[in-house]
Parts: sequence; C-alpha cells; structure tokens
Amino acid sequence: MAKGSWQEFSRAESTARPAGPAAPATTRSQQRVRVQRTKAGKGGKTVTAITGLELPEDDARTLLKQLKARAGTGGTLKDGVIELQGDQVAPALEALTAAGFRPKQAGG
Repeated sequence: MAKGSWQEFSRAESTARPAGPAAPATTRSQQRVRVQRTKAGKGGKTVTAITGLELPEDDARTLLKQLKARAGTGGTLKDGVIELQGDQVAPALEALTAAGFRPKQAGG
C-alpha cells in the first residue's frame, strides 16, 4: 500500500473468518449473519454488507439474486461477503428472515 492510503475494511482478510479446524455444518437459523451499512473503501458510496453466511458458492449467488430483486438494486459477492448498493438494510433483513436466517443489524 502507498503511504497515506489506509483503509480499514479494504482487504478480504479483515472480514474473513480465521482458518481453523472444519466446524460441523450449521443450519441457516444457527448462523451469525450480520447486515451492516458501510462506506469504507467504496469511494464515499454507501453499501450494505452481509457477512457471516456459511453457504456454498451456488447458494450464495442464488441468495444474492433474491436480495438484489427484493431491494431493487445491484450487488456483488466478494470473498463470501454480499454487498448491495446503497442503504438496503431493511430489505436485506426481511429477505434473509424469509430465507430462514436469523440476521442482525450491525453498526449504527
């Protein structure tokens, strides 16, 4: 990184879970899913980050498609973190609850 370019959540390592022994598979209702509104490392634009999902890649992409349709916005899947464009906390919480998760709002 260049001098003066500090970014708190810019790297995947800062949001990734620590590597360790393989834990038994958890059901959707047991996962700690966090929905957070953030601007860090996004050029001042607000995004809604959904972390804590323990899903296979295909299931995560299907969930992303459902979330984007519910919120009416764009989004992406990066390193196991779903990012939706804009402040989409309320629609994301509703969609995740409907999908069988027990999400919590993180941050302010």
